[in-house]
Amino acid sequence: MSRPLFLVDALPEGDELLLDGPEGRHAATVQRIGAGEELLLADGRGGTAAAVVTAAGRNALTVTIRSRAYEPPPDPRLVVVQGIAKGDRGELAVQAMTEVGVDEIVPWAAARSVARWRAERGGKARDRWVATAREAAKQSRRAWCPAVGGDPDESTTAVAGRLGRAAAAFVLHEEAAAPLATATLPARGDVVLVVGPEGGIAPEEIAAFEKAGATAVRLGPTVLRTSTAGVAALAVLSARLGRWGST
Repeated sequence: MSRPLFLVDALPEGDELLLDGPEGRHAATVQRIGAGEELLLADGRGGTAAAVVTAAGRNALTVTIRSRAYEPPPDPRLVVVQGIAKGDRGELAVQAMTEVGVDEIVPWAAARSVARWRAERGGKARDRWVATAREAAKQSRRAWCPAVGGDPDESTTAVAGRLGRAAAAFVLHEEAAAPLATATLPARGDVVLVVGPEGGIAPEEIAAFEKAGATAVRLGPTVLRTSTAGVAALAVLSARLGRWGST
């Protein structure tokens, strides 16, 4: 079994760290990690440290650093613009996309989004996406936590601007003729993928995105939910870009 990973604000400069707060309580109380066991620390920005527990308290662990490593940021970057969905479907999408390697997730206020992020509610909803991504990064042992864009979400106009600046931009659409599996991919830069909400992407949104330089693509003959379409597309892109199967 692989070593559990815990996120810290910054890796220690010295050889010892007191892992306390929420991470320490989870490690000591929930996972019941004890002295002599090994774990990983990560700062969410590529830095990791292998450590061994030297003392276990009720809500904290004292660990000694054994080795350090740094994982460069991925390039190309995989960015998913996710249409805001109702209920917990958005969080399910964030969780799964983080596990398969997304680098940034952008909440999109699509025309057909049933849920609307407004004022304080929007900020809280976005915070849940951030927390979900953080927990999924820990579970999947990622050195990099994906960023969550938006303030708290992005408009169609703002999304079109992102697509125009991307090295490659794609919109998942069930009626598209071009398959994502054979689309031209760049060697560097952002690969931005748009996933619509439950009701799909409106024709005027497709037109705006194509005008910005995006290509409408399909995954296969079936129609996927908004919570699974991005995950499937990321799997295709990860394999094609060599992220999977390269080590």
